[in-house]
Amino acid sequence: MSDQQRHRFERGTDGPKVIVAGIDGSESSMRAAAYAAGLARRQGAMLALVYVQPVMSAGVALGAPVADTTGEVAEGLVSEIREATERLKDIWNVRWEFHTFHGDPYNGLVTAADELKADAVVVGASESAGHRFVGSVAVRLVKAGRWPVTVVP
Repeated sequence: MSDQQRHRFERGTDGPKVIVAGIDGSESSMRAAAYAAGLARRQGAMLALVYVQPVMSAGVALGAPVADTTGEVAEGLVSEIREATERLKDIWNVRWEFHTFHGDPYNGLVTAADELKADAVVVGASESAGHRFVGSVAVRLVKAGRWPVTVVP
């Protein structure tokens, strides 16, 4: 093998193909989505925006329409994303998809990243004090060590 063959650059094979961004409507998750959109644009990657619909068995037991509520949140997020995409379409274009999964945020994002064959995961920093007891989703994703994880404040 010649030196030229050994050092040849492979155009189009570097960088992520799919970037997963977890969103839940919080300010930090929307900043994470914007950051992930910039990464996807620069890398020519697909942006997979993922909303994990919580499963609240206590609410279901009390007769609360949990599925309707989380479905409305998902629809609201899609609407917001479409509006932002429409406003920015003349400036830059990003290929994106919106996915919903069910469960707790950590397991939902793990499932999403596995099924979508993610090369990177971007999430917002936790805005909840409860993460000190259970561990934040971001910390748990980093500890899983399966993808590069970016945590956006």
